[in-house]
This record gives sequence, structure tokens and C-alpha cells, in this order.
Amino acid sequence: MTTNVEVAGPRHGRKDPVTPPRPRSVRLGRLDLRLSPYLFVAPFFLLFAVFGAYPLVYTAVLSLRKNTLTGGDAGFVGLENYRKVLVDPHFWTVIYNTFGLFIVATVPQLVLAIMVASWLNKKMKARTAIRMGVLVPNITSVAAVGIVFGLIFADRYGLANWLIQSVGFDPIEWRNHRWSSWTAIAFMVDWRWTGYNALIYLAAMQAIPKELYEAASLDGASAFRRFWRITVPLIQPTILFTVIISTIGGMQLFTEPLLFNYGRIQGGSLNEFQTVAMYIYETTFTNNYNVGKGAAISWLLFLIILIFALVNFLLVRRSVRGNTT
Repeated sequence: MTTNVEVAGPRHGRKDPVTPPRPRSVRLGRLDLRLSPYLFVAPFFLLFAVFGAYPLVYTAVLSLRKNTLTGGDAGFVGLENYRKVLVDPHFWTVIYNTFGLFIVATVPQLVLAIMVASWLNKKMKARTAIRMGVLVPNITSVAAVGIVFGLIFADRYGLANWLIQSVGFDPIEWRNHRWSSWTAIAFMVDWRWTGYNALIYLAAMQAIPKELYEAASLDGASAFRRFWRITVPLIQPTILFTVIISTIGGMQLFTEPLLFNYGRIQGGSLNEFQTVAMYIYETTFTNNYNVGKGAAISWLLFLIILIFALVNFLLVRRSVRGNTT
């Protein structure tokens, strides 16, 4: 409890209240309340600055210079690296491959994930074990996934060709055609990530009040109508999240096509399934070690991901809003 001491003013003789100094513990307590939140979040920003912001800025600087890993540095060249990339037909080939693989792999994956999540949201025996089981492909080593699917889609003795031949069709050279290689890689991506997205959708579905489904059922709505009019609109934020995350992952696809081609970075004999990420690696580490051009491709990929994610966000948001009207 503090008391005010009155002292005479210097000019008019009036008495001004003077508050005695606060105890040190009080000042430290207030300082702790102000600084503690910043100290708690500081590790994230420090790690982001070191491993996120700095590489991003450094890559932008490299993209404006003619630099190689062998030590050659011709200095600042401006947008010359970007010009060379944009007039390179190979760049547009890998862009086409990347977008094609994204559509073939990601769109069916998200649709299947919603269906699996809807099935897991029902009452069933061993529900917890089944939910844990759908996550097993995601925690499996990607190298093991690549080896197994590489054997499944082997040209001569693969399981896929054995099944195709058993029904009377000719075997497929999976790595020599664009459509066949895209299909095989899509199987790898979908097998690994469908369960992961399904659990994310399941968590969102479980937050929906059951009373909404009961009321719709009493009004005569079918199961499909309840799903389309209640479930899909109410998990809109989750759908947007998975679309954006899947877009980022799809545009950066690297490991699956690399392992599918037995570690060869070219992505097929005629680059049938070489992605932008694989082209960046080839340009920077195997093709004249052109760091400047590789950095320019990286920044172009960043801009493409940003634009494509925004387009997906607007399309999904518009379609879900249309379902609620």
C-alpha cells in the first residue's frame, strides 16, 4: 500500500503529491510481462531468419549474378539469368511436366482423402487402429517407397506389367512415355500422402456438431446431400489449407520421380517426367554448375507456387461458397 507525500510547490506554494519509487520487484514483474511473449516466440524467428529468410535473400542475389560452383563469378548481370531461363525450351518442358504431375497426383489425392475421412468418421470396430493405419504410408521412408514402386512398375518383371499381361494386354514401358510415367509417379504420391490428408479432414469433420446431421436427416436429406451441403462447406478452411500445402508440395516434387528413374536426374530419356526441382538440381550441380541460372529458376518456381496457390485458394473458396447458397 502506497501513501502520497505532499510537498510545497516551488512557485505558488501549493502541495503536489509525490509517489515514492516502486519496489524493484514490481518493475521487474512488469518488464517480464512485456518481454516474455517476445522471448517465447524469438526462437522461431531466429530459426526462420537463418534457415528461411537468409537463403531466400541470398538466392535472389545469386540469381542476379553470373556465378558457378567452380569459382567463376562474372559479377552482376541483372535479369540476364531470367531471360536465359524463359527462352529455354527445356524450362517450359519441365514446367509442363510439373503441372501435369500436380494435376494427376494431387487432385485425385485430395478427393480420395475426403472420401477416406468421411468413412473413418463413422462408427466402426477397431476405429483407432484403422485411423493409425492410414498414416503408415506417410511415416514410411520415401526411399523405401521409391524402391518398392520402382519394382512394381519395372518394365520387364514388374507387378503392374504382370497384371496387365494376365488380362491379355501388352506390357507398358513405364519410363519411356509421359502418360505412363506420370501415372506411376501419381500412384507413389497418392499412396504416401492420402492418409495424411485424410486425418486432417477427419479432425475437421469431428468438430462439426452432430445436431446438424440429425436435423438434415429428419428433413429427408440423403447421405450425399448431407455430405455436400454440411460437411464440405464447414471444413472449408481445412480444404483451403490442404490445397495450398499440396500445391507447394506438388510444385516442388523431386524425390518420387528421382527414385522412380533409379536416381537419374534427367527424368526419362526425353525428360518425360523431369520436374522443375529436378531441373534446378541438374542446372546447379551437374550441368556446368551454373548457380546463377539455378537460383533464377528457383525464384521463378517460388513465384509460380505463389500464383498457383492463390488461384487454388480463390477457386476452392468460390466453389465452397457456391455450395452454401
